Amino acid sequence: MRTADVARESGYSVQQVRDLERLGVIPPAVRSDNGYRSYTPLHVHALRAYRGLAAAVGPVEARRLLAELRTATITEAAAAVDEVHARLARERAEVLRAQRALQGIRDEGDERDDRDGQDGQDGENGDFMTITQLAEALGVRSSTLRFWEEEGLVRPERVTTLRARRYGPAAIRAARLVVALRAGGYGIPAVREVMGSLENRDGLDGPEDARRILRERLDGLAARSVLLLRAGADLAAVVTAADASPGTPGSPE
Repeated sequence: MRTADVARESGYSVQQVRDLERLGVIPPAVRSDNGYRSYTPLHVHALRAYRGLAAAVGPVEARRLLAELRTATITEAAAAVDEVHARLARERAEVLRAQRALQGIRDEGDERDDRDGQDGQDGENGDFMTITQLAEALGVRSSTLRFWEEEGLVRPERVTTLRARRYGPAAIRAARLVVALRAGGYGIPAVREVMGSLENRDGLDGPEDARRILRERLDGLAARSVLLLRAGADLAAVVTAADASPGTPGSPE
């Protein structure tokens, strides 16, 4: 196959095929006496597999994985591909855990509002926590809470002449929400945006933005999983070609 043939079959441009060969995504093409490249259908499989992998785990990881698959045994290669699926599953589990945490915060707020309405209290005189206590309760470091404070995500009160931090119910709920969003895979800028939106809606009573970005995260993970599934046949061709000896029945032509 010529470079143009491979480009047409894989959906890449001629220059992209050459660049991906140079990066090691596909095996080096055989060169004829006049210097022209000669490819095989296996190169097309590798390029298609790269497209799906790059969408699922990123281009850098996809390049590393394809290079590994070309030299691995079929057992090793199958394990490496399974790990990609497992990684997506772990990310999905983190987002679902964040959604449950967010719902728990919402339910807790509803219960607090019901109690306040019954006894006439404002709900802000509950227990306070020190930074050490809150860090232990959330499973994070005290330095993490201080960093979140610097970023404006959680705002503790300052008490005593030593200016020690103490976290009231509102700050504790905010910290729990930050933990949930971070567990869902969101960076500090995205978390800051959500927390700012919640402040504009009278605290944590209506965290619709948080639910929205978690839903978007799940949708993105689903799309990545589908792309990985579509790449399955091409990945199988790469894996079996690496494991099979030349001329072995069933190896790619």
